[in-house]
Amino acid sequence: MIMRIDEQPRTRWVDTSVFQPHPRPDLRLGALHHRVDGGTATEDRIAVQHTVRTATAEYTLLLNAPERLGRRGVGEALRDAVAELRAIDLTYGPTRPESLVSRLRRGEISAESYPPLADLVDRCAAMRAATDGWFDAWAVPGGFDPGGLLGGWAVEQAAARLRATGVHDYAVLTGADLVVRGHAPHGGPWRVAVHHPTDRRRAPLVLEMTAGAVGTSGVTGRQGHVVDPHTGEPADHLVSATVIGPDLAVADAYATALYAAGPAGLAWFRDGSDYRALFAHRR
Repeated sequence: MIMRIDEQPRTRWVDTSVFQPHPRPDLRLGALHHRVDGGTATEDRIAVQHTVRTATAEYTLLLNAPERLGRRGVGEALRDAVAELRAIDLTYGPTRPESLVSRLRRGEISAESYPPLADLVDRCAAMRAATDGWFDAWAVPGGFDPGGLLGGWAVEQAAARLRATGVHDYAVLTGADLVVRGHAPHGGPWRVAVHHPTDRRRAPLVLEMTAGAVGTSGVTGRQGHVVDPHTGEPADHLVSATVIGPDLAVADAYATALYAAGPAGLAWFRDGSDYRALFAHRR
């Protein structure tokens, strides 16, 4: 059974129980250990897998690049994307005392002084409005903290660097979040297995994706990592929340807000929204 949900993102939900043999996923999310399988590239492609760790996150990049770029060109594209991830960590990380976010919190600068910072603040404000205040980057101790969407924003910026250097088929993964575009090295859509966060016996739901993002909150097992912005207390409605859509920063923020709000947050995804709640597991 294949159920098409919409064209943006271009995603299919695949019930793996009807396939014999089952299609092997390229990426696994929500499992105890998130896994990737870059696979073997077709004859006219170059497949590269690279993992980089910053002070706040680990990222895995899978590139399925055209052979015409050559290995040097693919290496340059990869270096550009990695440099972007490191620069965002250094420049915007809320835990870094001299980052732009920390300086903004201390009132030393205004967001308008730096266009990318203004974009980050505007995105946070937009998500606060879209989620009825359940995603609120200002409702945290010490002031503004964009952590709920900063990782997704960083991935989207790195993905833009890949496209600018001629790589249009890729996946960028961080934790249980990812962005994909184009095709996997085997030539077909990226196959993403999303596992149930607590029941290891359940077969994963497999998404076939050629564009889009998956944002998840709650699968790390950390308690109290999302706070109810209305009470200041740790959220405890759900075990996890997973949202899919075109942009990872938005999907990530929605997942964080849904985790905080619980089932009431499902109302945000009605009326033709480009974003869908894939999982919202109660405790």
